[in-house]
Amino acid sequence: MTQTVVITGASAGTGRAIARLYAGRRANIALLARGRAGLEAAAAEIEQAGGRALVLPTDVADQDEVEAAAETAQATFGPLDVWINTAFTSVFAPFTEIEPAEFKRVTDVTYLGYVNGTRTALRRMLPRNRGTVVQVGSALSYRSVPLQSAYCGAKHAINGFTSAVRTELLHRKSDVNITVVHLPALNTPQFSWVLSRLPKHPQPVPPIYQPEVAARAIAYAADHPRRKQYYVGASTAATIWANTIAPGLLDRYLARTGFDSQQTDEASPDNRTTNLWQPADDLAGHDYGAHGIFDSQARAHSAQAAFARRPALTASALTAAALGGLALLRSRARRAGGEGLRLR
Repeated sequence: MTQTVVITGASAGTGRAIARLYAGRRANIALLARGRAGLEAAAAEIEQAGGRALVLPTDVADQDEVEAAAETAQATFGPLDVWINTAFTSVFAPFTEIEPAEFKRVTDVTYLGYVNGTRTALRRMLPRNRGTVVQVGSALSYRSVPLQSAYCGAKHAINGFTSAVRTELLHRKSDVNITVVHLPALNTPQFSWVLSRLPKHPQPVPPIYQPEVAARAIAYAADHPRRKQYYVGASTAATIWANTIAPGLLDRYLARTGFDSQQTDEASPDNRTTNLWQPADDLAGHDYGAHGIFDSQARAHSAQAAFARRPALTASALTAAALGGLALLRSRARRAGGEGLRLR
């Protein structure tokens, strides 16, 4: 049976990798994002792989635009089976250097974009009592880091919002599902186009994974949505569990290391293209694709993600990852001069 899938943020990065994966399944894929250059390139890849693509330039922060896109997708392909929310934007800067309008824009896209997408999907799925919404989350939705206050706040909000909606679906005994997939650091183009006020070029904090790792996990979650959340990458599992056990230790560790670890040694160019207010691919006049500039450092596979697809073994894997992460943090804290740190 051919699936109809809607992907927000489909023009680049994780969304683009998800689109390619579903193209391999010959799915009907509605592509939502602002940038037409990336959307057209994604559509060409899908058609070449045997899928069907529908380009729908959409600002997910605008409920009316999201609703119109869904109407067109359903009129073209029929009922929507899977809706994947992954569109986001961000600002890399200390909180005191982010303008109010910038912070609001990040929140409108990264949080309210998910709210808009979920509302639109449920309007079509609930009457049929069938369908799945997948929220693409992050390790940062549990453990915030410096320099990303707007993004971390939005990701935390997605968790709370999704949990509330899930309980409402359970209350009405609906067969519509909603699940969250929490991702690690990924090699996507965001680090080349995110609005940044850092002196050096922004980078993901290692370990870094390729977006295809995330895409496989997201598709698996869509196929098996009964679990309320999935963790991708040992670093994600370790971060979330370590934060539960020792949040004070992580605060101090990130205060010492979180600024430098999110920047390369290269100066940030003054004329970099940013996507906060306008799509970067259209501004730059080219398609960014799925991968960023960190291919040489990125891992193509995650043993933890494959392991987590076996639910009976997941708990022991998470416990081991958390204990290993805590031991590593303790060791690094001592080397960083944190002999006085204590668990809280």
